[in-house]
Amino acid sequence: MKTVRRLLYKDIVSSVGFVTLAFLSLFFFIDFVDELDNVGSFGRGAWQAALAALFDVPGHLYELLPIAVLIGTIYSLSRMAQSSEYTILRTGGLGPGRALSLLAVLGVFFGGLTFVVGDFLAPASERQAVRLKAQFSGGMKVGGAGAWLKERRSAPDGEHGVSVNVAGIGASGLLEGIRIFEFDADGRLTSRIAAREGRVDSAGIWQLTDTEVIRWPSVRESEAPAVSTTRTATLAWPSTLSASVVAAAVLPVATMTAAELWRYSQHLSGQEQAAQRHQITFWKKAFYPLACLVMMALALPFAYLRARSGGVSLKVFGGIMLGISFLLLNNLAGHVGLLRDWTPWIVAATPSLIYLMISLAAFAWLVRYR
Repeated sequence: MKTVRRLLYKDIVSSVGFVTLAFLSLFFFIDFVDELDNVGSFGRGAWQAALAALFDVPGHLYELLPIAVLIGTIYSLSRMAQSSEYTILRTGGLGPGRALSLLAVLGVFFGGLTFVVGDFLAPASERQAVRLKAQFSGGMKVGGAGAWLKERRSAPDGEHGVSVNVAGIGASGLLEGIRIFEFDADGRLTSRIAAREGRVDSAGIWQLTDTEVIRWPSVRESEAPAVSTTRTATLAWPSTLSASVVAAAVLPVATMTAAELWRYSQHLSGQEQAAQRHQITFWKKAFYPLACLVMMALALPFAYLRARSGGVSLKVFGGIMLGISFLLLNNLAGHVGLLRDWTPWIVAATPSLIYLMISLAAFAWLVRYR
């Protein structure tokens, strides 16, 4: 059985590696051509375009690994079935249960690789890509209204609410267009801080530059409250909003690890903000490595199809269609779950469970009747 394991693993791993390399080369070329449109602006050259496309490769690798596992395994097993190698292995004692367990071990390996790429390599690479694009495009805007953050702080007259708006990130990596609004316990606006740019240090202090502070006195302080305006070159504003929370709000979701997604979703829930999107993204990231196991189970029935029931190319095409349909269902489930406010972990796990049941049902039918 050790020889059979070595034969299967060597053939499947080489096929998966070939498919992965082909996909990554295609996506790198597409990204590079897309980045060439920006060559010449802000002093950007061809090598910056190539570097930006290179930083996108780990993210593509994370998304494509389960599909590459499916296509590569289907190609390897179909080729074995066509040359009667798999038939010989079956007559030599490779039963359905043993074959499924062998592929499950390989699926765990690819699942671990997917987790490492998606939780360590891809987020770091995406952050570098964001910095590079911000540097060579004069900054990065955060949506139409910017990113909003909230916190609560104690005050003598009760609990105050603070809302912070960040318009974007500058070419130097600093936060730009910062506006801070503070409301009293009755919901009245008490102060507004506007800063041209700023950063959050390791102690959680916001170091703001070119600031304007407007304060509205409480109605209890005076019968005719006067508004005061102060302008300063620099201002240190203490806050519980740490650098990691700010980065999670400003940067794209692809730059966040699973732990960062969980912490940020808990922060949003604690501040009574919508956290459904980040919770669904967290659970999708948590369950996505398990898709490699599902893809292995989905590929195994192709080994039991007769050689004359379709060539290798036809089976590979079927695998590509299955992989595309899995990605579509996975993305569709996230959007529908967000709209319908479904339980996040159920939304994330449903596509994999559906395809796992389909693969096991097809495998049982082929083994029993074919």
